[in-house]
Parts: sequence; C-alpha cells; structure tokens
Amino acid sequence: MRNRVSGPVAILAAFLLFAAGCGGGDSAGTTAASETTPTAAATPTTAAVTAAEVAVDVPETSGAVAGLNNVRGAVVRIVAEGSFVDPQEGAVANVAGSGSGFIIDPEGIAVTNNHVVTGAAFLQVYLDGEDQPRNAKVLGVTECSDLAIIDIDGSGFPYLDWYGEDIEAGTKVYAAGFPLGDPEYTLTEGIVSKERAAGESSWASVDSVIEHTAQVLPGNSGGPLVTEDGQVLAVNYAGINDFDIQYAISRPEVAKVLDTLVAGRDVTSIGINGEAFTSEEFSGIWVAGVSSGSPAAEIGIKGGDIITATEGLVVATDGTMADYCDILRSHDAGDPLSIEILRWETEEVLEGTLNSGEPLTLAFSFADTLAEEVDNDTTVAYEYKKVTDQDKILVMKVPTAWNDIDRRGWSFDGEIVGNALSASPNLKKFVDTWKTPGVFFAASAALADRYEPGDLLNSYDFSDSCTYDGTYEYDDKRYSGAYDLWADCGASGSTFIILEAYPPSGNYLILLQVLVQTEADLEAFDKILRTFEVRL
Repeated sequence: MRNRVSGPVAILAAFLLFAAGCGGGDSAGTTAASETTPTAAATPTTAAVTAAEVAVDVPETSGAVAGLNNVRGAVVRIVAEGSFVDPQEGAVANVAGSGSGFIIDPEGIAVTNNHVVTGAAFLQVYLDGEDQPRNAKVLGVTECSDLAIIDIDGSGFPYLDWYGEDIEAGTKVYAAGFPLGDPEYTLTEGIVSKERAAGESSWASVDSVIEHTAQVLPGNSGGPLVTEDGQVLAVNYAGINDFDIQYAISRPEVAKVLDTLVAGRDVTSIGINGEAFTSEEFSGIWVAGVSSGSPAAEIGIKGGDIITATEGLVVATDGTMADYCDILRSHDAGDPLSIEILRWETEEVLEGTLNSGEPLTLAFSFADTLAEEVDNDTTVAYEYKKVTDQDKILVMKVPTAWNDIDRRGWSFDGEIVGNALSASPNLKKFVDTWKTPGVFFAASAALADRYEPGDLLNSYDFSDSCTYDGTYEYDDKRYSGAYDLWADCGASGSTFIILEAYPPSGNYLILLQVLVQTEADLEAFDKILRTFEVRL
C-alpha cells in the first residue's frame, strides 16, 4: 500500500471574478472613480442649466460657435453598436453603448473617449436637430489617454474652439452631453475644483486631469467641459457622483496627441477597450472589446481576455493602467512586445508577441508536455463539474466520472493542517494502486510556516514503484514552485505528478498529486490546473 495521499495536491490557474469596466458605454462596469453602466433613459437633475439661464446667441451656419447656448449644435450623441464581454455579465452580443462627443472641425472631425468607440462594429452619430443618425469612422485612438477622434459623414458643421487661457480653480464650467442614453441634450453647471488631479486610473493613464463639480453621468463620456463662452476646457470621462467629484482630460493633455490622432494614427494603444483590476492574488487588464485590424486583433486577443503581463512585467498590480501604459510609451507603435494572456472563456494561459505576425500560443500544457509518457487511448472524453471542499476554501473542476469525492481536511502526520479535496472514480484504488486516475488538492498556511519551498516536495520518494524523471520549475504567473515527474509507475505504467506551489504572498502552500494513465486523464489534469482556486 502506498501512502501517497497523506500529502496533498494542486496548481495553476482559475481566475478570481471581479467587477470592473469602463464608464460611459452599455458594456461598462464601475470602479472607484468611474461612471456606472447606463441602464435606463434618464437625465441628470443636479445643477441642470436650462436655455433660459444662458445668453442667447445668434447661431452660425458654420464655424466656431459663439456662446454657451450654441454649444449644443456641436455636441453629438454617439451610439456604438457591437459585441462586448462584460466581467459581470459575460458576453453581450449586439449591444448599443451610448456616449457623447463634440465637433472640433467643420468637416466633421470630433473628439470622444476611447472607451466609447473602440471595439464597436459601427458608430451612429446624432446631431442636434437631426432625427436620423450619421455614420462615422474612427480615425485614431489612445487607450492610455482614453481619447478617440472620429470622422462624421458630412461637412459644414458648427464646431467648438479650445479654451486658450490657463485653467484655474474656481472657473465656472459646464458639462455638455447626453447622459444615460437619453437623446435629450443636457447641460450641468459647476466649477473647476482642482487644476491638476491625479490622472492614473483603472481605465486611463495621463499626467493629470481636471477635477470639477459639473455633474457627469454614464453617457457624458467624451462630451466637452466648456466655459461660459462655450470654449472647450477639457473632455469629460469619469465621475464619483456620491462625492460630487467629476474628472475631465484637460486641453493640454489632449493637445499632446490630438494632431497624431486626427492624422489617423493611434497613440499608446494596441487596440483594446479595457480596464485594469487587482485582487489579493491576481491583477490584469480586462479586455471588453478589440478593434479590428489592431495589433491586439492580429495576435488573437479577444473580448474576455485578461492581459496579465507585457514585456515580462506583471501589469495592473496597483489597479491602474500606469505600468501597462508606461511600457507602451517606451516603445514605438510597431515594435514587437511580448504579452501574456489569461483567456477566461477556455481557462488557458496564452503568450505571444505583438506586431510579430504570429498568433498567441498556449503557454503551458501538461497534456502536451507529457503526451509521450501516457497511453494514447482517447476513447474516453470527459465532461466536467465544479467541486469544493467542506469549507468551500478549495475549488476545482474534475471529470464527472471522478464521482468518488473526499472533502475532509488535510491530515498530515496525524494532524489536520489545512483543507483538502480529492476526486477519483475510486478513491481507495487511487490511493492504494497505480491503476486508477485521480487528484488530491490541498492547501495549508501552517505547512508554509514549517517548510522551506521545495522541502515538502523532496519528502516524497516513489522510486520503489516508478522511474524518477526529474524536478521541473513551475510558474503560471499566479503560483510558482516546482513539480516532480514519476513515470512508468506500477505494472500499469502510469504517470504520477506532484507539484508544490505558492502564491506571491507565500502565505500558504499548495500541493497537488495527480495520477494519469491516458491522454484523457492528462486533459483532465490541465482542466484541474486551469480551474483550481484557493480562497484563503
């Protein structure tokens, strides 16, 4: 009898659910300083300004508008239709997200936010006084500055001029746009409360932004923040309405990229509509949508993917786009950039190089690595189910055929040291023989304090029944450690894998033991590695 499973089992990759998203569009979520997803047609009531409260000016047929009352002629409502992947709702097909924008050239050149338009299949733009939408195309975007330039069909449009003076706290300002998807133009009043607020956020990375008190809501994204004379001071993109704090990208920040975007070239962008997030164990950039023909699309990144690292640097560890955007800024647009992806849909870890012409590839698979070590019988195709231990600390997916499950704690040298979860078609045969596949998965904070990394792995010796194939390093960007590979175990010639791994914090130890005989068992092992989760 082999006492294999007195020690435990586990590795790689399930993902913690998170709530993240970009403001202003239907596919957006919420963050500490972002807008909430528009879900109903409504207009803001806080500090709303009516036409009677502003000076009445004679509208011009073309040219820069004069006065606050005529700003509405140059502000547009943008409906971006497409399919996006929301972190809370999953894939959402053929949705219409709504945002705002404003015309800066009589030929129909307009400014909006990257998160309003990127990844959309097509855009429809509504102008003041027109019932039918106009088509528009995206000229250039910058996902790091959350800006985009679009070209609206037509010409001879009223347009807005930029404010040319220094931006000062106390300046009276107005937020213009179409919040909450409402087709009715809205104007809200406030003041500049801070001239240079921090510009790092979960969906953009700029040197600084304006903080103001003119209320903005979802759908105001991309609309102008204007002065009493109707000149553009900044581009609205976020707000914390519970605290009456709103943010806008200032004119000097826009000026850094405006000419390049109008010329049809992207800046600090790989073509994603994404937002950074972080948790105790994990960080990355959730991709809600991807622009066709972009570097991201060409390599195979798609909605629902999570960018975990670029150029070997783990991104979004502080919950912002800062590190990710610093890397983009330090390279030219066509430079090759290494990238690592967690694909939520298939629970795979992928890697590749942007601008290389090569698609993403699977970063690691035990099924591929050990294919020659096991029986090639693939007559059994497993279906899977999620299982947990008795405390719901450990979670993984196992074949439904592995229906003999033990959820009790991890007994180690006669002591319960942590949580454990075992599954097999027959647990007794899994423990006592080399003929039955199965998994033992466990985690312990107590053993992490007692053992140095690698010590527990080295305490196992199966040389009386197996051939030792070696110890190999393991790193899946979430856990790191090492695994031992034992081949030709028993008369059945099974393969036995033991892995010892740790989270970045080192707060607990994970041990995984898996016995495989066929390629189907190896695929089951890969599924276990992609779906396990420790909730300590």
